[in-house]
Amino acid sequence: MQPAAPPSAPRRRLLRRLRPVALVVLLGAATLGGDWWWQVGRFQESTDNAYLAGDITPLAARIEGDVAEILVADNQQVTAGQVLIRLEQQDWRARRDSAAASLAAAEATQATILAQRQQQLATIAAVEASIRQAEAERVRATQDAVRYETLAVGGVGARQAAERSLADQRKAEAALAAAQANLTAARAALPVLDAQAAGAESQVIGARAALALAESSLAYTEIRAPFDGVAGNRAAQIGQHVRPGQMLISVARPPEQHWLVANFKETQLARMRPGQPVTVTLDVTGAELRAHIDSLAPATGALFSLLPPENATGNFTRIVQRVPVKIRFDDPAAALLRPGLSAVAEVDTRDDPSAPRGVWAVAAATLGLRP
Repeated sequence: MQPAAPPSAPRRRLLRRLRPVALVVLLGAATLGGDWWWQVGRFQESTDNAYLAGDITPLAARIEGDVAEILVADNQQVTAGQVLIRLEQQDWRARRDSAAASLAAAEATQATILAQRQQQLATIAAVEASIRQAEAERVRATQDAVRYETLAVGGVGARQAAERSLADQRKAEAALAAAQANLTAARAALPVLDAQAAGAESQVIGARAALALAESSLAYTEIRAPFDGVAGNRAAQIGQHVRPGQMLISVARPPEQHWLVANFKETQLARMRPGQPVTVTLDVTGAELRAHIDSLAPATGALFSLLPPENATGNFTRIVQRVPVKIRFDDPAAALLRPGLSAVAEVDTRDDPSAPRGVWAVAAATLGLRP
């Protein structure tokens, strides 16, 4: 093999001339890079352990029945209160009507007892009036008996008249005693009617509660959207027999209400604060979205797991923990945000996040050229 030929003289001269230029370019690039890292780069904390999240509410049946109608399609926009699924209502309407009839009967019984009580009060008033009449009759008969007895003793009046007046006195006293007994009996009936009225009131309250439950059960035959969103994960089928607690469909919040959960390492959290700006890059399109830190979780993600670690037992292995950070979007792109999508989050932890961030902008600010 022949050895490589040495470079020619002109080429060597060109290399000697370009070497200082290359050194200057490299030194300048290193200076720019170092300046950018010192002022910006060391304050940027990023992670690719970030996923979109959002409220997803599974809707389950609260009563037993057969699916009669499915009124929404998969992935359809829905509004709060919109009927999504309807169960058969015939049996539940019959139960509601039966409860309404029971309530009407209880109210009629209560009204009858109250009317009887009013009637009894009128009876008591009539008996009291008869007592006053009997009292007046007894007074008159007593006075007549005394007067006729005086005349008979004096030989002026007949003994027969005296005896008749005495009998009238005794009849008047008996009539008064009978009227007083009737009053006692009439008043004794009031506590019985009051007890019956209380029982009737309890029956009315129970019947009203039963009607309310029946109306609630009838309302539960319609599965409604709890908020504006998108319907999905439909499990119900026409004619399917469902039981209480069985999941039928889910509703997710609108895309503009989603957020990002970024799991940062504990070594990245020292300067993080709510409100700091975040740049989110979505894996699905590569688009960058502006966001900000909403809050930091109160504990590491491991402690919220089904089986949290117990470091006090067994062999201990130190592992860098991650803390979930909730990030809200400043300019959500409704067509792109879906819970579960992956993303990369980069937090600017500088004291002045509005300061220049680009390499040339940082260099210009360092040189005092920033306008």
